[in-house]
Amino acid sequence: MSDQSPNENSLPLDHSHTLLTSFSSFLTISIHNILFYRHLYPQPTFLSAKAFNLPVHQSRHPKVCAWITDAVSAVSAQLATGKVSLIAVVIHSPFTSSSSSSSFSSSSSSSSSPHIPGGAVLERYIFDVSRFPTWPAAAATAAAAAASSKKTPAESMRVHGDRIMAKEFRQEKARDDYLDSDSINFVDVDEQFRACLRRAAHAMEGMDPLPEGCGFTVAVELKKEGEAPIAHPQEWIPSQPNLQPAGSGTSVQGQDKGGVKTTAVRSVEAGPLFFECWVEEGEAKDAFIRQQQLEGGTQES
Repeated sequence: MSDQSPNENSLPLDHSHTLLTSFSSFLTISIHNILFYRHLYPQPTFLSAKAFNLPVHQSRHPKVCAWITDAVSAVSAQLATGKVSLIAVVIHSPFTSSSSSSSFSSSSSSSSSPHIPGGAVLERYIFDVSRFPTWPAAAATAAAAAASSKKTPAESMRVHGDRIMAKEFRQEKARDDYLDSDSINFVDVDEQFRACLRRAAHAMEGMDPLPEGCGFTVAVELKKEGEAPIAHPQEWIPSQPNLQPAGSGTSVQGQDKGGVKTTAVRSVEAGPLFFECWVEEGEAKDAFIRQQQLEGGTQES
C-alpha cells in the first residue's frame, strides 16, 4: 500500500479526468472480456469490437451492459477520492435453486454444482490501484452536488467530468495548484492498457473451466483511511467476512482473499499511472477441479 496521500499523487484537472475516463473504459472492457473468456454467458451473445487498437469482446445484452456501466461509474467515483486500494471482479459459484440467483448469471444452468456451495468464491480478478493518480477535489465537488440533487455520486461524477473538460472551467484558478504534476503520454497509457488486456486474455484462455451458471460482482477494497460509501442512495453493500481484509473490524484476513493459486497478469506503468493486475483462484474452484478429475479417473477405470 502506498504511503502517498491523494494530494501528493494528484494531476492537473484535464489530465486527471482524462486518465480516469481512460481507466474506466479499460475496466469496462476488462469486465466484458472476463465474462467472455470465462464463459459466464454464451459466446454468441458477444460481439467483436476494437479498443486500444486490440480486438475485444462486448456483451450484447442491454441489461448486462447497463449493469457494468453503472458499476464502473460507481467505482470511478470512489477511485477519484484516492481511498481505493483494490478493485476486484469476483466470480462465484451458482446459487442453489432455493436462493435468489443473480440476474446476471448465465441462463444456461440455474442449479448449483453438487461439488461446491452456492455463492462460493471461485476467481477474483484484482486491480491494485492503491497508487492511482487522483484529483480528490473532483470527488468532493461531485459528492456535494449529489447531496443537493437526486443524482447518485457516480452520476454526479460523470456530470462533473464534463464540466472539468469545459474550456471556461479549465481556466479557473482552482487548476493552478495542480500544474506542477508530470504530464501524461496518453499513447503510452493506451499501449499499457492494450498489453494488459492481451496478457489477461492469454491467462484466462489457459485457466481451468468454471461450472455452468456462475455469477459475478464488482467490489472495491478501501485503504485504512477510507470511509465506507454508505450515503443514500446506497450504491455499495459490505462484502462478506470471507472477503474482508485484515484490519476492517477483524485482525484476521478473510479466507477467500489470496486464493490457493495466483496468476500475475501485468504491472501497468506510464508516467504517473501505475497499477498491478493479477488473478486469484479460490479454494472452492480447486476442490471442484479435483473432484472433476477424480470422477473422470473413476469413469475411465
